[in-house]
Amino acid sequence: MSAAQLPPGSEAPAAAPGGAFGQPAAGVPVAAPVAAQMSAIPTPSGGIPMPLAVAPPIPGVPALPAQARPGLSPDSEWFRTAVFYEALLRSFADSDGDGVGDLRGLISRLDYLAWLGVDCVWIPPFYPSPVRDGGYDISDYTAIDPRYGTMEDFRELVHQAHQRGIRIIIDMVVNHTSDAHPWFQASRSDPEGPYGDFYVWADDDSGYDDARIIFVDTEESNWAYDVERGQFYWHRFFSHQPDLNYRNPAVIEAIHDVIRFWARTGVDGFRLDAIPYLTESEGTNCENLAGTHEIIAGIRQMLDREFPGTITLAEANQWPEDVVEYFGTEEAPECTMCFHFPVMPRIFYALRQGSAEAIRWVLEKTPDIPAHGQWGTFLRNHDELTLEMVTDAERDQMYAWYAPEERMRANIGIRRRLAPLLDASRAEVELAYALLLSLPGSPCLYYGDEIGMGENIWLEDRDAVRTPMQWDDSPNMGFSTVVDPGALTLPLIQAPGYAHLTVATEMARPDSLLHFTRRILHLRRAHPVLGRGGFLLRPTSDDAVLAHTRCDDPSAPEGESLLCVANLSATPRSVTIEVPELAGRRTIDLFGGCPFPSIDEHGRLTLTLGARGYYWLSVDRDTPESVENAEGTEHSGDSQSSAPPADTTSTHTAQNRPTERMPDAHRFHLRSQGSTERGVDRAPAAQRPGPVDLAQRHRDPGGPGPVDASAPLVPAQRRRRPGAGLLAHHRLLGTRGGRARPRHSRTAGRQRAR
Repeated sequence: MSAAQLPPGSEAPAAAPGGAFGQPAAGVPVAAPVAAQMSAIPTPSGGIPMPLAVAPPIPGVPALPAQARPGLSPDSEWFRTAVFYEALLRSFADSDGDGVGDLRGLISRLDYLAWLGVDCVWIPPFYPSPVRDGGYDISDYTAIDPRYGTMEDFRELVHQAHQRGIRIIIDMVVNHTSDAHPWFQASRSDPEGPYGDFYVWADDDSGYDDARIIFVDTEESNWAYDVERGQFYWHRFFSHQPDLNYRNPAVIEAIHDVIRFWARTGVDGFRLDAIPYLTESEGTNCENLAGTHEIIAGIRQMLDREFPGTITLAEANQWPEDVVEYFGTEEAPECTMCFHFPVMPRIFYALRQGSAEAIRWVLEKTPDIPAHGQWGTFLRNHDELTLEMVTDAERDQMYAWYAPEERMRANIGIRRRLAPLLDASRAEVELAYALLLSLPGSPCLYYGDEIGMGENIWLEDRDAVRTPMQWDDSPNMGFSTVVDPGALTLPLIQAPGYAHLTVATEMARPDSLLHFTRRILHLRRAHPVLGRGGFLLRPTSDDAVLAHTRCDDPSAPEGESLLCVANLSATPRSVTIEVPELAGRRTIDLFGGCPFPSIDEHGRLTLTLGARGYYWLSVDRDTPESVENAEGTEHSGDSQSSAPPADTTSTHTAQNRPTERMPDAHRFHLRSQGSTERGVDRAPAAQRPGPVDLAQRHRDPGGPGPVDASAPLVPAQRRRRPGAGLLAHHRLLGTRGGRARPRHSRTAGRQRAR
């Protein structure tokens, strides 16, 4: 337990001079004692901000010196173009052989994450905890669970990540603590003491009865009775997670001090967990209240003042018009980023419905956000695929599509991973990524999804999607060297088709999902307009097709315009897209490097997309003098290419095979050395990527060279015969047999999940 959380009167241990817990360097701002600054604490009703000049740390909390960021760019807007990656610490990599992932294990895999194209790692809670809710039940805010390592290990992780240009954000659970936390223990045992009012207590359980119950599977009330204190306490999640009382200014300052503590380690930001529920008011649903926004604004003011450049990412599972409020305003900003929860289930809904209408609808319902803000998007994470923000009819339909068995469900959602959700359909997984990386916001990947990891629905609750990362074919899949498999944090995946799917095997296959994921991440990095550019939905002639543009400001000298098109249908579609302000401009396929038709003089472009097909098309910034002048003219992007000229009829058909992709849907980013039919070059064998030894990868931190996203793409192997793609994907996932099952076979999917 950290001394900051000892009951009043206990003496804190002295900090070790010069070590990890030494005093800060000269000039580094640190927190003030709670008692000394009580009159200046920002309160929910307003107040004087705490001055920067105060220096002494709160009693017992070690004040760490500021951490340098040697490998990071000075770009304060880095989060706009970043790809985030959630690494569940206990399940990612075990360095000491005890069966539990840890900080040193994550350090050992930073080179892999840098190679993949990750810009920021999000680490869920690693604090001491009874672990009754995956570590989100914290019993000590300013310490590290010994199973995960030490404070020195954490500082080394931040340093090593920054050396590789990777930033670190951590979870900050501000709504509640564990009932084992010293604050709660002191509050229940001494109602009149300093911690007596740290939680929300009442003599009966009749208050705030308009608030919904979140964990409907396990909780019957938002109140729980405490025998020791003889009162009820308020909790929005599990009954062992009492909510903090933010009406008490001391609670606000205590949370500020906790955030200061971790900010001094050099972390780049905080994911603020469950923030809509911080305050309560009778006659309301106790969500998104004005007092909650004042608390979040106070955290932002403190960080901007004392740790400028540190971002906050809001977890607010709410409708877009409510979430937008957590960005604040230009005058009073709150969060830097907010997760866009409603768009995620509608991507899955659209894939099964075969229509883009659900995605289009939620994007049209999403209000504009302040210039300082950015959405965070994701497909899966450590929780269930939440269905709170869909209608009852949509929820029932999604259960039927994706979770026909009761064990696949948890709370109001689905506890399954990305690949099994999509029946291991390579085409659907790629389309989902193409949408995730092109829609507004910064994407967040969940560990293991880049290789198509499976799930274990026989584990309890959300542990189904939290199993150990599968690195190679050594014992315990390279996750741990522990001899007893029973000592692993969770059992390894045993489901056929997923049990032997590892990073090593995926690295050895140039056409694997892992290599596809890496290439599309690097392609996004090469086109920052996908993170910074404006977004506009475009009318299409077919509801199955979603089209949108991402455009930089026209005045930007290095600006770019992209047209992104996605076919949600399981059948090929021909579609006309309307982009009137781009009339007459040429387009180039970013994945294939091939010229596509010019947009006609009326601002229309007609394309043929294969089943689950997609394009990212770069659009010329300047309109040619005449569309006719482009006819018969070879594209100037590659003088050696024999690609066909742009077709000014603005109809792209199967004649030039635009939708027959390579086995991983995207050809390798290598400069063409000669030309062949249809402008697709066959690289010499010496230039084609071959199998990669995972051990060598970590001896050579750089790994394969960076993807050249500006170069034409060259196939890794021959074009597959019609209908061979699904079979190739089953070989990719390691399934047995040579016959491909039907893509939408739910029975086969359930057998595999077992």
